[in-house]
Amino acid sequence: MTGEGVHLNMFRAEIGILGGSGLYHMPGLTNVRQEQISTPFGEPSDWLTFGELRGRKVVFLARHGRGHHLLPSDINYRANIYAMKQAGVSAILSISAVGSLKEEHKPGKFVVPDQFIDRTYARRSTFFGPDIVAHVSLADPVCAEVGNAMMAGCAGSGVEASRGGTYVCMEGPQFSTKAESNLYRSWGADVIGMTNLQEAKLSREAEICYGTLAMVTDYDCWHPGHDSVTTEQIVAVLNQNSAAALKVLDAAVAGLPAKRSCHCQSALKDAILTQPSVVSAKTKQTLHLLLEKYFRD
Repeated sequence: MTGEGVHLNMFRAEIGILGGSGLYHMPGLTNVRQEQISTPFGEPSDWLTFGELRGRKVVFLARHGRGHHLLPSDINYRANIYAMKQAGVSAILSISAVGSLKEEHKPGKFVVPDQFIDRTYARRSTFFGPDIVAHVSLADPVCAEVGNAMMAGCAGSGVEASRGGTYVCMEGPQFSTKAESNLYRSWGADVIGMTNLQEAKLSREAEICYGTLAMVTDYDCWHPGHDSVTTEQIVAVLNQNSAAALKVLDAAVAGLPAKRSCHCQSALKDAILTQPSVVSAKTKQTLHLLLEKYFRD
């Protein structure tokens, strides 16, 4: 490893996949290699698994770690996304289990949201600071072209899915109270989870296209039938969803355009306010992969 925590001979990938609850490995990969890396922001959740899927170079990372040992609040989101940047990915397909806030999003259905509401309070959601300021646009936090590929993957795999909607990202690890759940419903939100908002924010700062495939496991506590749902039923839906998600990912990876017309990969172009001359050498080294296009010596 170098001083910045980057392997000089690190494997490279084009597409990153972040697996959530129920998806801890990526079957179907060929030429599989695993690599343990560090980043300027610490260790990612787990080893990175590199391989090929449908002719594309991909890298997989289980956000909760093997054995699901990391709480949502304890995930090192900055290390996870920076590790993807170090690996060379230009797009991230994120998979996560969610609760439903609408009757039509029944368990077993997938949602490809295009908006987020942030209800977290104990996480670092930016690569910037303390001596460099950047404000990226997050008006549209999901890359439309990644979303298109995910929806096409659902259609091609026979998976029921909805395009668009709002994902509420709560702190956790406890689930919502009924008052909170009904509040989110009054806002028109669609699903609720604990992980994807930080990934979307950091991916935008890292100029990586990002999209979420939200797998509905159950209705949130607002639903009259919620209390009758057992853990066994939720696990059964989770396993069913994970099997379907692998088919969707296979098709989405194959269908994602190598060249995209979105603005995700130039998100920092007009976002950095700090003059290079006042940014410390340490910060420039730490954020080298983000700044190299814009801070020319």
